[in-house]
Amino acid sequence: MSEGHLEERTKLRRPDRSADEDWIREFLHESAVGVLASVHEGQPFVNSNIYAYDEERGAIYLHTARKGRTRGNLEVDSKVAFTVYETGRLLPADEALEFSIEYGSVVVFGAACVVRDPRESERGLQLLLDKYAPHLRPIRDYRPITAGELKRTSVFRLDIESWSGKRKFVEADFPGAYRYEDRMRLAAEAAD
Repeated sequence: MSEGHLEERTKLRRPDRSADEDWIREFLHESAVGVLASVHEGQPFVNSNIYAYDEERGAIYLHTARKGRTRGNLEVDSKVAFTVYETGRLLPADEALEFSIEYGSVVVFGAACVVRDPRESERGLQLLLDKYAPHLRPIRDYRPITAGELKRTSVFRLDIESWSGKRKFVEADFPGAYRYEDRMRLAAEAAD
């Protein structure tokens, strides 16, 4: 793939919202859930997944059932996109089209494959365990991953080819800013 093509698919319409690579790496480490996009016979599919970002390898590990759409799609076409995001406060304005929201997001492009090497599969699963349960340790807190368990799951590695990150956060005292989860309380208060 040409370098120009990689740059074009990650080019942001709003460069002022662009995030640097250090922020992207940190965001990939810290985000809880990602969405994997794959395609089969021209039909796009998305699947929410827990995942682990392996910065050293430049890859993302995830897993699903041994049989299913994700594995089937990736065995036919390895090209994928993956995204993680968060929202912040809603930012009201005097004009409807000026309403906005705080956010951060990363989009990753690459190729994904089923990991067939048992050692790499175990490592990918352990990265997931370490991310989501950093206070627990194999042997001390749970039985380590077994060969039988590896046969019951599919571990995938998404090799990152390119990425982009964007974010918008404003000063803490933005007039009227509120969190999404507060909207119904605010509506009830406004109705009184």
